[in-house]
Amino acid sequence: MTTSPHTAVTEPLPLDQVDLANPDNFTDAITPWRMFHTLRHQDPVHWQPEPGSNSGFWSVTRHEDIVRVDRDPATFTSTRFVNLEEVDENQITRRASVLEMDGLRHRALRGLLQRQFGAGVINGYTEFLRGLTAKTLDTALAKGRFDFVAEVSADFPINVLARLLDVPDEDTRQLIDWGNRIIGNTDPEYADVLLDSAESEKYRDLPFRSPAALEVFDYGRELARQRRGGNGTDLVSRLVNETPRDGVPLSPQDFDNYFLLLVVAGNETTRHTITHSMLALIQHPDQLSRLQHDPSLIPAAVEEFLRWACPVYHFRRTATRDVELGGKQIKEGDKVVMWFASGNRDEEVFGNPYDLDVARRPNDHLTFGKGSPHLCLGNLLARTEIRIMFEELIPRIGRIRLAGDVPRVRSNFVNGIKKLPVEVTTA
Repeated sequence: MTTSPHTAVTEPLPLDQVDLANPDNFTDAITPWRMFHTLRHQDPVHWQPEPGSNSGFWSVTRHEDIVRVDRDPATFTSTRFVNLEEVDENQITRRASVLEMDGLRHRALRGLLQRQFGAGVINGYTEFLRGLTAKTLDTALAKGRFDFVAEVSADFPINVLARLLDVPDEDTRQLIDWGNRIIGNTDPEYADVLLDSAESEKYRDLPFRSPAALEVFDYGRELARQRRGGNGTDLVSRLVNETPRDGVPLSPQDFDNYFLLLVVAGNETTRHTITHSMLALIQHPDQLSRLQHDPSLIPAAVEEFLRWACPVYHFRRTATRDVELGGKQIKEGDKVVMWFASGNRDEEVFGNPYDLDVARRPNDHLTFGKGSPHLCLGNLLARTEIRIMFEELIPRIGRIRLAGDVPRVRSNFVNGIKKLPVEVTTA
């Protein structure tokens, strides 16, 4: 008798076996959810020790508490950085992107590109997105057996990003490679230098301590040089030719870090969401059948895909004062980590949270943040990309099955799938 996925993820895990600081615990499909389940039920604001010189962090795992932290930047600031790495003042000065800012400057830098990610602009991309999706799917499905990550979920969003940045199609594979090497800084298959290695100290002033950042900086600077003083409407042109609303121009360093964020965030998160969504439909054929018989469910399904996939496990904040949270006393300077993935399986908010339900309503997921000043800038673009992808893909599928192993990124930050080998017969 096989164990159902629901039973596996809710099987009791002793609290002393929970270790969210160890990326090795995030390389299979069950262990992270067992850890989150234990914490939500036994210690929802949990002190997690860390190895080496790091000081440990508070793990916040319930939906309600995550929302409280995310909505209160005055108490839980992003300015001490949003990943688990502990940084000094010099590193903050060199590495801070819009993610690591709060208040007026944060709003001003978001405002530079906010309109480009608004409904008026994104809706204008619909025809382009649908054509690009059809082209991607035509190429992949003609093969019958292929890696869904390489042929579909990585190919599609990176081509959208190339359009937004106005870079040549032949550069898209390089953009994917940079994203893998930077975000995958704890995965030996991806990283140039592992985050916790002694060698990474040479790159301490670079985002994610990744030498790949230098290549991204060089690429972005050349685009900036070409477009400075022009009248282009692409994202790079707007960054180099517009002044933020606070009147403080972007420094060269501001541009470098903003451009790198666009390259990484514009590809990785949507790609992993599409991949997890396809895998979920393979594993829940009844839900795929529902969408095939009633395509009007797809917009609701997109929200369920986002809840289910949760492509970023966590973001970190730092307490600016002593504060009580979930019955625990948090001290000024403590790291406070919002585990969005756990909040997206909170039984107090989602009925049967370990079931995929493409018609789930309401769906108060946390994937983009919730009422936060740091709400994902590209959330509408991501939703639109995912919706169009499955509107085009689902009617074409006759039968689909897994055709091999599904390796995952060794990371407690990005919830990534490296490969999704499938065999598809078309409808």
